Amino acid sequence: MFTRWMTLNPERSVLLIGPRRSGKTTFLRAAFPNYRYATLDDLDLLEWARRDPKGFITSLGDRGIVDEIQREPLLTVAVKYAIDNQGARILMTGSSSIGLLDASADTLAGRVDMLSMPTACWGEEFGDPTHSIFNGEPPFPVLQAGQRSLNAALSFGGFPEVVAVSDPDQKLQILRNYRDTYFVRDLMQMANLGSMSGLQGILANVGRSIGSHLETSSFARESGLSVPTTKKYLDTLFQSHLAFQLHGYQYGPAKRFVKAAKAYFADNGIISGLGLQLSQGQILENFVISELEKRRKLGLFRADGLFYYKSQTGREVDIVFESGGVVHAIEIKATRRPTPHDATALRAFMTGLQTPSRGFVFHMGDDVFDDAGVRFLPVASIFRGA
Repeated sequence: MFTRWMTLNPERSVLLIGPRRSGKTTFLRAAFPNYRYATLDDLDLLEWARRDPKGFITSLGDRGIVDEIQREPLLTVAVKYAIDNQGARILMTGSSSIGLLDASADTLAGRVDMLSMPTACWGEEFGDPTHSIFNGEPPFPVLQAGQRSLNAALSFGGFPEVVAVSDPDQKLQILRNYRDTYFVRDLMQMANLGSMSGLQGILANVGRSIGSHLETSSFARESGLSVPTTKKYLDTLFQSHLAFQLHGYQYGPAKRFVKAAKAYFADNGIISGLGLQLSQGQILENFVISELEKRRKLGLFRADGLFYYKSQTGREVDIVFESGGVVHAIEIKATRRPTPHDATALRAFMTGLQTPSRGFVFHMGDDVFDDAGVRFLPVASIFRGA
């Protein structure tokens, strides 16, 4: 398996959270081959952890890895004791935040680094990042390589097991296997969900709503679920890190913006694995936003979160985030021939800000250029970019 864009403090315990099959376990076991390993996917070990959490953690010695700790969140109390009293360094993975962050927030605060491992960033398998997406320009050979691999990335995403094979049929088969296990059945088990058809309906509705606001009532109606149950299923999807939300960016008088959230899948491979039929614009929007969110979670650029902006008059900006005291505003255009007109909403938004700002338009063409304070970038510039 390829080297991931992540490094850990060798002196600190870690809780590494990310979706199933994102490579958390592979990363930890490769980086720390001498650590004792235990997974709570093993029912015997899970039973031991529930009956004797202190003994279970002690059995790992002073250096250990606990996989899928969300299956027994209270095990974090035993981890705290081992860190405080035995000088242990424990590395943990979690595929869901359900019950885990609540249980661990106070217990492990200050003792453990809580980090995110998303699926692989586009180009991560080829080595270290080659350029800064927002503060540099990709080397020409890298940009060309990105253009050549863009269609595959849009279709199959970045699950490491998928990235590691070259045959498109194999990639799709792996994603379909994920659909039948990790995307549906495993999710139902983790959150004790009762309706497989309801969950499948929620997943389909999230796909269809990409680029639009989340409408819980319409999701409920189309999925055959009550509104409270729909909210539970959506929360489960977000806490499993298979999807995430963008909230409305707020500045100036409240009447200027829309607060409702949008939802996106954490990786485009989820779209293909579920067999969702989306527009090219939706697939591209999900790809760009999810790739930037991966990099944000890895700390490749500093931002508290990604947002979008929509005024009450309907003027919209796809992505907004603040980094280093500067507002970054981004539009995504599924065109090979972008024009200054594609930045109209962007410029209007930036004009209303009272803080420094930078504007970007991602497009499907080949050229990097600037126009009236807005930088136009090929989507391929994300390839191997940080």
